[in-house]
Amino acid sequence: MKNMNEIGVSKQDLAVGRIVRYSALFAVLIMVLEASFASAARLKDIAYVQGLRENQLVGYGIVVGLNGTGDGTQAKFTIQSIANLMERMGIINVDPKQVKVKNVAGVMVTAKLPPLAKIGQKIDVVVSSIGDAKSLLGGTLLLTPLKGINGEIYAVAQGPLSVGGYSAGGAGGSVQKNHPTAGRIPNGATVEREIPVNLLAKRELKINLYQPDFTTVSRLVDAINDTLGAEFAKPVDAETVKLKIPPEYEGSPVALMAAIENVEISPDTTAKVILDERTGTVVMGNQVRISTVAVAHGNLSIQIKENPQVSQPAPFARRGQTVVTPGTEVKVNEGGGKLVLLDHGATIGQLVAALNAVGVTPRDLIAIMQSIKASGALQADLQVI
Repeated sequence: MKNMNEIGVSKQDLAVGRIVRYSALFAVLIMVLEASFASAARLKDIAYVQGLRENQLVGYGIVVGLNGTGDGTQAKFTIQSIANLMERMGIINVDPKQVKVKNVAGVMVTAKLPPLAKIGQKIDVVVSSIGDAKSLLGGTLLLTPLKGINGEIYAVAQGPLSVGGYSAGGAGGSVQKNHPTAGRIPNGATVEREIPVNLLAKRELKINLYQPDFTTVSRLVDAINDTLGAEFAKPVDAETVKLKIPPEYEGSPVALMAAIENVEISPDTTAKVILDERTGTVVMGNQVRISTVAVAHGNLSIQIKENPQVSQPAPFARRGQTVVTPGTEVKVNEGGGKLVLLDHGATIGQLVAALNAVGVTPRDLIAIMQSIKASGALQADLQVI
C-alpha cells in the first residue's frame, strides 16, 4: 500500500486543504448570520417609551424684508398686524388704510418640541405663507411666540428664512421652482418652557411599538428579558410592553434604557399589497401568498381616426357646391394573452416572475391584483390609495 509521500500528497497540502474547507464553511456561516441579522431592528427604531414624545407648536408671525413679493391689499390680517406692531413699537395713530404690505407677509410658524427638551435648546421651524404673497425669498421672521395645544408659550422663533425655491416672471410668462411661499429657519426657535417628565420616580416603564403586532411584542419581551436576565418585561397587548425597573437600575432609568435600546428584534409584518392608481405604483410585502390560480392578460386597444373627404365642383362649373363628407377609420388591436399558472403558496418572488413573464405594466398589474383578490386567491390585505 502506497503512502502519502509516494502519491505526491504532503502533510502541508492536507493542512492547506483543511484551511480552505474551513474557510469556505466559515464564509457560509457568516452569510447565514448576516442574512438573519439583516431583518433585525433595534428597539429604539421600532418602539418608544410612553410619555416621551414630540409636541406640536404653532404661532402666527410676520415676515419682513421681501422684495415686493409680500401680501396684497386683500390680506387684511397682515395690514392689521403691521398696525398693531407699530403701535407696540411706540408709533401711535397708525391708519391701517394707509399701510402697504408688498414687502411684508403674514405667515404661520410651526415646530416640533422634542421630548425632554430643555430651556435654551434650539429647534427648527417651518414658515408658511397664509396670504397671497408670491415669495418669501430674502425675508426675515420677526419674533414669534410658539404655543402648544394648552395655549402656553413653549418657544420663540426669529431669524432669516431659507427658501428652497424661486419665482420670477414678466408679462409674457413666468418660471417657478419648488414652493417659494414656504421656508425653514434651522435652529430658528429657542425653547422657553420645559415639559415636565420625572423618570426617576417611575417604578415601571411602558414601551409602545410604532406598528402594533402580537408576534413582534412577544419577541420584544423575550429579547428584553434575555438582556436583563430575568422576567422584568411583560406584554400588555399588541402594542405595549410593561417593563418593571430592576433593582440594580432603580434611580437610573437612563442606564436601563441604554442597556436595552440597542436590543435587536425581527419585527413581524402582515401580508399587505398597496396599489396607488394615481401613479401606477404597486408595493407588496414578502409575506404575500397566492393560492392556486391561473392568470391570463391581454391588451385591447381601439383607435378611431377621422379622415374627412372634401368634394367640390370642377373649375368653371356652373353648378355644384363644396361638400365635406365625413370618413371614420376604426382599428381594433387585441394583444395576445399568456396563461400563467401559480401554484398554492406561491411567494412574492414567484408572483413577480410570473407576472413579468406575462409582460404586464404597473397599470395592468393593479387590475390583475384586484382580480386575484376578487377570486379569493390573494392571501393578503389589498389596499387601494
